Order: sequence, then C-alpha cells, then structure tokens
Amino acid sequence: MDEACLKDHTAGGRMTPEQYVQEKTAKSGSSFYYAFLFLSPPRRAAITAFYAFCREVDDVVDEVTDPSVAQVKLGWWQKEVATAFGGQPSHPAMKALMPHVVTYDIRPEHLLAVIEGCQMDLTQSRYLSYPNLARYCHLVAGVVGEVAAKIFGSTDPSTILYAHRLGLAMQLTNIIRDVGDDARRGRIYLPIDELQRFDVKAHELLNRQAPWGYSDRFTALMQFQAQRAHQMFDEAFALLPEPDRQAQKPGLMMANIYRTLLREIEADQFQVLHQRTSLTPLRKIWIAMRTHWRGR
Repeated sequence: MDEACLKDHTAGGRMTPEQYVQEKTAKSGSSFYYAFLFLSPPRRAAITAFYAFCREVDDVVDEVTDPSVAQVKLGWWQKEVATAFGGQPSHPAMKALMPHVVTYDIRPEHLLAVIEGCQMDLTQSRYLSYPNLARYCHLVAGVVGEVAAKIFGSTDPSTILYAHRLGLAMQLTNIIRDVGDDARRGRIYLPIDELQRFDVKAHELLNRQAPWGYSDRFTALMQFQAQRAHQMFDEAFALLPEPDRQAQKPGLMMANIYRTLLREIEADQFQVLHQRTSLTPLRKIWIAMRTHWRGR
C-alpha cells in the first residue's frame, strides 16, 4: 500500500485516525455499530478501531477482484501488524488501535488470525465438512469475539469462551443470510457433506435455478443450519458468568440483533438465494436499547 494511498485514507491529512475509524465503522451499517454506542468513550474508541481493522482486511477480499492482488494487500497488512506492534503504525486504523492494545490485551496473533481467515477466502471456496468450516469461523469471528469481550470488560476466563462461541453463532447466521450473495461470488460456505445429506446440488446454489433454486430439500438444509446457529447462541449464553454480564451487554446486544435476524430468515422460509434479509437501523437500535434496559 503506497504513500499516496495512505494519504487518501486520511483525506490528505485532515482526518485523524480516530475520525477515520469512526467513519469506517459508521459507514459499514453493521449491527456492531449500534452496540458500540452504549460503551464508555475509551472502550468505544478501542472497539471502533479494532472493528475498523477487521473491516479493512475483509474489504480486501470483497472488493479486490484479482486474487493475486488481494494476497499482496493482505501480505501488506501482515507486515503492518508487525510494524505497528514494533512502534511504527502507518495505517490510520492501526494508529487508532495501538494506544489500546496494552490496556485490553490485544495481541498481534489476534490480528494475524483475522488476516489468515481472510486469506482462506482467497484460496478456498468450499468446505468439505463442518469441522473445516469451524476453523474458518474461528479465525474470522471467534477471535474477533474474544478481543471484543476483552475490550468490553471480563474478569472470568469463561467470558472469553462465551465470546468465542457467540462469534461463531453470529458467523453461522451471516453464512445463512449470505447464501445468495456468496453464490454470486462463486463461494459456498455450507459444508459439502451436508449439501449431500440433504441432496442439494452446488450448481443449484451457484446458478440459483428457477424457481431460484428453492426446494423442500433446500429448506430442510437451511433449517439444519439454523438449528446449529441457535444451538451455538444457547451454548454461548450458558457460558457467560453472571459477574461479567453487565460489562458484556454490548455483546448481548449484538447477539440479540443477530438472533432476531436469524428468526426473520426462518419466518421468511429461508428466501436467501435472491435477496439479503436485513433489519432496519431503527429496529437494531431498539433491540440494543431493549437489551440495555433488560440486561439480557
């Protein structure tokens, strides 16, 4: 990533790293943004910077059409992590994040894991079984959940386990929501052995065959995926220690937003091949506020 590109990142120097990551996070439209609003300023600054980093590396995969170019860019990010933890960050996201890494125990291996997960997207478009998929989910979501839990505040090791499991549950929800979008990119995250179990053909997903690839077989497959995601949510909630529940409210807000989304998809009979189900910003903020009030 050259110097001119970095200047663009900070609007010719007029935008501070903190403003940059705030804008990056707000523009994403992510459910995470609504949970961040309820944090104290230092914790909000830390999670916003970390989330902006995650968006930066994820955008490399989604927006760069040439895989070889994307690999080079992710390689740059690996070097940037090492340079930043060596005291010389150059990207505004890393400049915004580095003041918080000691306070919240954010380590290079956390960031490198996220990059590794994005690299998998460049080299792998199918997963033979759920254990194979779980490795990917660990890197792009489980580790993210762990870092988020540290920033929110945790006193018990079980809280980190809860956050990791919650990250997996939300990633599984993403996979269900994005079946159609991923198919358009030639990717199928639903495990191949499970497609075979429910007699759903890969080409039916990739081509979204009339009527849009929907069938009783597809519905049964998606119901199975949704049940796994619900089970993961339940397992996560069971792991959260009561003393850390107050601090982990932002994670619970995200969980409730994602689980509401999952239930919407179920109620809509998994119409995910030709459309992307989403919740309105108003509904997301309402769920976040309700979680804040109820504490769960």
